[in-house]
Order: sequence, then C-alpha cells, then structure tokens
Amino acid sequence: MKARKLTAIMLCGVAALSCAACNGGGLREKYAEESLAALYEKFEGDVETGTADKPIVLHVLENDTAKQSGYLKVLLDGFNKKYKDKHIVAVDANQDQYSDLAENGPYGYGPDVLYQANDVLMKYCEGKHITPLPTDKLDAYDQLPELVKNTYTYDYSNSSYFMGIGVNVQAPMLYYRKDLLPDDWRDKWDDNKNGIPDMQEDMRAMWRFGKQRNAANKDQYGFMQSLFDPYFSCGYLFTYGAYLFGDGGTDTEDIGCSANDAKLGAGLIVQLAESMNSGCIDDGITVARESEFASGAYFAVNNTQDMYGTMIDELAKAYVKKGMTAADAKIAAQENIVSSPVPALPKSGRLDETEGELIDSIVMGGINGYAISSYTEYPRAALAFLNYATSYEMVLKRNEYLGIAPARADCNEDCTVQAEVAHSLFQMVQDERISIMPTVSGADAIWTPLKTAFTDLATDPYRKDKKLYITADGLDYNALEKLLQSVDENIYNKIHSLG
Repeated sequence: MKARKLTAIMLCGVAALSCAACNGGGLREKYAEESLAALYEKFEGDVETGTADKPIVLHVLENDTAKQSGYLKVLLDGFNKKYKDKHIVAVDANQDQYSDLAENGPYGYGPDVLYQANDVLMKYCEGKHITPLPTDKLDAYDQLPELVKNTYTYDYSNSSYFMGIGVNVQAPMLYYRKDLLPDDWRDKWDDNKNGIPDMQEDMRAMWRFGKQRNAANKDQYGFMQSLFDPYFSCGYLFTYGAYLFGDGGTDTEDIGCSANDAKLGAGLIVQLAESMNSGCIDDGITVARESEFASGAYFAVNNTQDMYGTMIDELAKAYVKKGMTAADAKIAAQENIVSSPVPALPKSGRLDETEGELIDSIVMGGINGYAISSYTEYPRAALAFLNYATSYEMVLKRNEYLGIAPARADCNEDCTVQAEVAHSLFQMVQDERISIMPTVSGADAIWTPLKTAFTDLATDPYRKDKKLYITADGLDYNALEKLLQSVDENIYNKIHSLG
C-alpha cells in the first residue's frame, strides 16, 4: 500500500475544553461521527498566538526514557525559546495521567501532541482521536522512507490520510562478540572471504558454531534467544511467507501465520531451541541476556537497539573486572560488540545443511513517532511543535541522548550514537526486511496464540516423553503446519467469534 501525498488535510475536531469535563461521553460520540475530511481549515493560517497573561500551553506526551535521559527537557526548552515571542509554552503532559487519549481526550485532559509506537498511535485512528496531518506542511515528510510513510497512513472511506510522523525505527537485531571469535575464523569461518564471519551472514554457520562452542564448554553457547516471544520469533515465520493479516496487514478475516512455507520457519525454531538451553522456552534467556553476553557465556543474542547501551555498559564492567580502566573498557566494549541484521536463513529450513540457497531474514518491528490529538484547541501550534520535534536538529539530538535509529534519511546518515545499528535498521527498512506490527482493531489477539505455539515449539527438544515435532526421520512438517493452522484459527476466533 503506497501512501498518497496529501497537500492538505483537515483536523478531526477541536475540543471545547471548557465544556469537556461535563460531557466526555457526548464528546466521544461527537468526534466519532466527525468526518475525517471536515474542518481542514484548522491547519490553515498562522500559528496561534497567546499573550503574556494567557499563553498557549501545549501538553506533550513523551516516554519515560526521554524524561530520564534529559532529552525531553532539551526538547521543551528549545521549543519554548523559539516560540517565546508568540507566548506558546510546551510542557510535559505527565505520562501516567494522560496516557489514554481515547478515554481522557474528550474530557479535556488529553495531550496536544503525543509520542508513541505506531501500534499504539494508529489504534487511535478508528475513533478519530488523532488528526490527519497536512503533508505539505510537514518538514520531515520528504525525508521519510516509503515504509515509514505507509506505517502512518490510514485508509478511510476510499481516501488515505497521513496520521503521524515517524521518528525512529525499532526492530530486533543480531549482536555478537567480536572478541569471542576463534583466532582462525578468517580461515575456517569466512567461506566467501569477504572479511565478515559466516556466523553473521548465515544462520546455519551460527548454529554449527554454537554447537561447537557448547561441545567444548557446556556453559558456553552460540546464538541465544527466548524463542517464546512473538516479537522476536515471528520473523522466522515471516521469512518463509507468513503474515499476520492480509491486505497489507488490514484484513483480519485473513490470518496467515500458516501461509506459504511458514512451517519451515516453525521447524527452524525447533532446531534453534535444540542448540540453546531450556531458558529459550520462556523469558529465562531474556532475563540473563545482557549479563551472560558480557560474561562470554553467550556469543550472540537477539536484542533491540534500545538495549545496546546496556549491553555496552555490562561488557565494560566485565572488562574492568579483568583489569581494564573504565575508559579503556568502554572503548573495548564498543569495538567488540557487532550489530547486524539477523543472519540469512536456509531456503530449505534446515540448519544442518552446509550448502544451499539462503534467503534474507525478515523481522517484526515498529516505528515510533508523533501525532496530534483531535481534541487540541491549538492545532497550528501543535503542528509547529511536531515540526520542531521531528526536525533534523532535534532527531539528531534524540539520537545523541537516546541512541535511537532515526527514521529520517538525512538524520540516519549523520547520526553518531549507535550509528552502525541505525544504519543497519535503516537499510532493513529500505530492503523491506521489517514487518511492521499490525495496528488494526483486533491486533491484540495475535500475541497469546503465537506465544503458546512458540513455547510449544521451543519445548519439543526438552520433552522427555514422546516429542511432538521431532521424529527419528527429522521434523514432522505436517504437525508443524497443523500447529500454525491452529494459531490462525485461535486468532480468528478471538477477533470474530468472541467479539
């Protein structure tokens, strides 16, 4: 689905905040009935101006990480200085008090501008709680890749509306320890002689290396992951043609967890579990991930880029314990942690083969961004804040403080913190190797059935009695396909049969 650039789009509705507290329910009904194409003129004209006695106050909802890092203060102070002469003041909306826009917005308590993950923001579209944005007035729009634009595009009554500005990309990445590579890896673990370890490029090589490492020391492993977690494991199904919902993630009548060759991805999960330990069945590996990675017990892990800083800190601590200075330990940790996309997977689905075609891995991911509440009294001032917060300078500042992977092409190219991670994620966006978390109504129904199925798959190598998917002749792909078909049925029933 391609986003169609809109030269001007309306505001869903402007809350009469002075009356909101007495008629929240009525206002919810009023805005739900409002046409998305109505009140477009609210974005036309100059930015609203307050007075010294009565300044315009914009409530901005940000996440706790932005507060704790100091970034939110920098953002608010910078905007307030720029718009001081117009008497516009942006303040922290208070995460706890204003987190539910659908519930609090009609009463006059919601934020004017909010930052969230795409699956949270886009759920507000159905109730018209966030407003479509005029793309010709968005400074960042032309710097966004198509996948990011599509993520925040909402189709309604045969028209497409742009609902939010993507700020940063999030998705699982592979992280491994360069200093744990064998001394002879260039001779034995770089078949194509491109200077990149085979384990980084080929999951079969990673699997073999992990087995070899564990055979030499039962407390050491190769690639480790809590396989029960759908966010991290859905990609194994996606790589072989599975999908969550049809029609670009919008058709909940079409559930595709078992589609195409998804059973090969399910079998791959079983094989990966066999090379790990029983911590892969639940969150055991996730809980120990950073510390065991730092200790050297885990050679490689699957992690999101927001945990990169923690991984650096943990490894630096381990180096200090071995006698390094804190400064040298930090430098060494940054040099020795390598990030890359999840390795390519065998087209056959078999990790025990040494040759054969590889296919690029696909992972589940998301795009965090900003949106404007439909209930704001000051749409043009809110738009000014949105443009300031998503400007080149402030997105780079967000990277500096938070280490995010910018969604803007220019910022991604110029960022300095976790640049390698950011560049890898941006390339995955360009290559369409990220499947964005669904945002349609009913999307919450996917998690429990998938988690149950992935737990079942990861458990199979550890079953003492008869195994469900492993036979003397190899994997039982008929049983694997039936499991995924039951996932499709369970998701469908949770959305439709059970309302």
